[in-house]
Amino acid sequence: SQGIPPPRGVLLYGPPGTGKTLIAKAIANEAGAHITVINGPEIISKFYGESESRLRQIFAEASLCRPSIIFIDELDALCPKREGAQNEVEKRVVASLLTLMDGIGSEGSEGQLLVLGATNRPHALDAALRRPGRFDKEIEIGIPNAQDRLDILQKLLKKVPHSLTAEQLAHLADGAHGYVGADLAALCKEAGLYALRRALGKRPGLRDTAVAGSVMIAFNDFLQGMNDVRPSAMREVAIDVPKVSWSDIGGLEDVKLKLKQAVEWPLKHPESFIRMGIQPPKGVLLYGPPGCSKTMIAKALAHESGLNFLAVKGPELMNKYVGESERAVREMFRKARAVSPSILFFDEIDALAVERGNSSGAGNVADRVLAQLLTEMDGIEQLKDVTILAATNRPDMIDKALLRPGRIDRIIYVPLPDAATRKEIFKLHFESMPVSDEVCMAELVERTQKYSGAEVKLPGVGFQMHARFPLNASSRDPYRWSPKVSTAAAAPWW
Repeated sequence: SQGIPPPRGVLLYGPPGTGKTLIAKAIANEAGAHITVINGPEIISKFYGESESRLRQIFAEASLCRPSIIFIDELDALCPKREGAQNEVEKRVVASLLTLMDGIGSEGSEGQLLVLGATNRPHALDAALRRPGRFDKEIEIGIPNAQDRLDILQKLLKKVPHSLTAEQLAHLADGAHGYVGADLAALCKEAGLYALRRALGKRPGLRDTAVAGSVMIAFNDFLQGMNDVRPSAMREVAIDVPKVSWSDIGGLEDVKLKLKQAVEWPLKHPESFIRMGIQPPKGVLLYGPPGCSKTMIAKALAHESGLNFLAVKGPELMNKYVGESERAVREMFRKARAVSPSILFFDEIDALAVERGNSSGAGNVADRVLAQLLTEMDGIEQLKDVTILAATNRPDMIDKALLRPGRIDRIIYVPLPDAATRKEIFKLHFESMPVSDEVCMAELVERTQKYSGAEVKLPGVGFQMHARFPLNASSRDPYRWSPKVSTAAAAPWW
């Protein structure tokens, strides 16, 4: 009546497991419409013309059952870009779908037939599909936020016996960074299995009916389940973060405090930073001599903060094929955004961000990778709730554009351990060793001046080897096992 034509197609896109297929089925149910589901790969046939015939038949049947919705799942498998199509069948299927969508509403029944498409790779679709008149609307189904996760958990647990309070449920939702609906469903299933194991462990002789009545999912079951169920977006890059805590790192209290202020506080208390008008740092660089616990500090930060942690080793991103290294950088940042709040850790960043003009090789790969890295850090697409953490022992090699405010805002020096820190390292290391009273801690500390943290730990290994494999009477001096290493690490290294 208003002269506004209804949309012929709606494209739902987003990461896997966010509920695109479920939303399509819910729309059909709410509208009371007939729904026909097409899984992209299913209609592809090896016989000439059969794929297009199947597609035409589906549209014809849907037209007879109006109001009707045709839902095409995994649309990118059915309609890839024609210029990159592997064979003629894909090109013909794309052309057929374009023609069929253009014909919707020609019988005077506009709005009675709608095509819903779902994909997690919208960039792989043929461009002709995404113009107005075909898929008129594109709706992103993104990763749920904390409130959405709470709502999903409440719905999943509605018919499940559990003992979680409202506060515990909210705590779970807040801590499940990057989890999509499918991940939360898997988490509930895993928690249920832990509860079942617990019930069977207490009373192994129970019958099935008695077990079913005694199973109650507890908060700890969910915490254990979160160790097994990781966010889908992180499964390709997830690493097992060692359970390293701040207490496992001797000394360096000033460095620990600076890191907490720069990384943990902005991500855990964003409302305070907004209220005070403080812009949190986007990136933090740890630099210092080799062996001074820079990587270990990053692991402790990941474990203590509870944030999603993605680790990148600079040389691993380099690829001999043009454009592949830049694509790898883009992909890492995309995944970090998807599972935010998160920490993206670049170890040995000097290998990745070499000062421009100093790199060599075909096409200056390092220069292009650096340009991509700079663009990702403060380009048009905002880097929200993602903190860049980098480590290096060669800060002189890093391009100055990366170290300016707005990219790497905080630069923290991790020094060689002083006497108090060396004493703490020895104490921590000796906790797991039977140490004789003859060992003088003060002398150990005195004899390891200008040693790095890694070098300070080495005498302990010598003590263990000497205790297990004594050589002769003259070798009883434990200090002979102190590392005879060069203290070049203590000198300026650039």
